[in-house]
Amino acid sequence: MICVGRTIPSFRLALAEEEREWKPFRNSLDRRDRKEFDSMFADARLYISACSYAAKPVRVQPIMLAIVFHHYKQLARVVGQP
Repeated sequence: MICVGRTIPSFRLALAEEEREWKPFRNSLDRRDRKEFDSMFADARLYISACSYAAKPVRVQPIMLAIVFHHYKQLARVVGQP
């Protein structure tokens, strides 16, 4: 029998798993900082398609790059770059 299907899990599932694994770190933060930490993972969700296409074996790499990219775009807008 031949099995046809995904060879890697959905990146949405991978992102959720990564977020669960970071929960002890998150819980050690001050309550105000927890909101910011949650916001970072929300930013990564904006680029879920790009993260999926990256297909990196270390799932945190595209997540962190998505967060950095989003923050870069926000900073560029603040300083007036197109």
